Amino acid sequence: MIKIALYGKGGIGKSTTAANLSMALSEMGYRVMQVGCDPKADSTGALCGGQKITTVLDAIREKGDAVALSDIAAVGDGGVICIEAGGPTPGVGCAGRGIITAFEKMEKLGAFQVYQPDVVIYDVLGDVVCGGFAMPIRNGYARNVFVVTSGEKMAIYAAGNIAIAVDNFKARGYARLRGVILNSRNVDQELARVEKFADDIESKIVSVIPRDGLVQEAEALGKTVVAAFPESALADTYREMAKNILKECEE
Repeated sequence: MIKIALYGKGGIGKSTTAANLSMALSEMGYRVMQVGCDPKADSTGALCGGQKITTVLDAIREKGDAVALSDIAAVGDGGVICIEAGGPTPGVGCAGRGIITAFEKMEKLGAFQVYQPDVVIYDVLGDVVCGGFAMPIRNGYARNVFVVTSGEKMAIYAAGNIAIAVDNFKARGYARLRGVILNSRNVDQELARVEKFADDIESKIVSVIPRDGLVQEAEALGKTVVAAFPESALADTYREMAKNILKECEE
């Protein structure tokens, strides 16, 4: 099982990247599970017709110990298994602790044993890499970490913090930073900025995703670009990204 975590600053396009990665891998014949680890619970929307699915934490609040795997997992486009950790009741509780609770419930219900995915993708908010938000790179949940960033200052700053966190966990044998995904925002000298950042953290860019209106058009249809516009150049970019990511995970 290949375990991948995508980290990035909120609003950087991480979930769009994750969903298109899942769809591209599914096209390649892999059985894929995508786990959203953002309290907004919007990671898998493009795989599920634009609809939000019941989160693990919502299911626990509703059913307690009676929660079944079928309550928290949905089958999206391409047969991708979709799970959203969810977040605490607004104003009450800790989002990071909520992720830990969700992961514990997934383990108890045997999610990986039942669905037997070839690839698991964790889509994780990376503004603050502490507590529950570091959960995917702890205890063997995700061995391979990719950072999604643009050339914007705050996106690179957040990506740098993620790289530091991964480096700390690498010493314990948990996870490795495998590469950087540039989700372009067309800022001045963007590629050069991200190339320098990747060099500074002793990593490399594994994919450059151009800014393209097809992303918004696909989202309006409740789809990924790969599913909605399969013949487009952008869909091919996501497919190439998927191949590059698999290659990095094999090394």
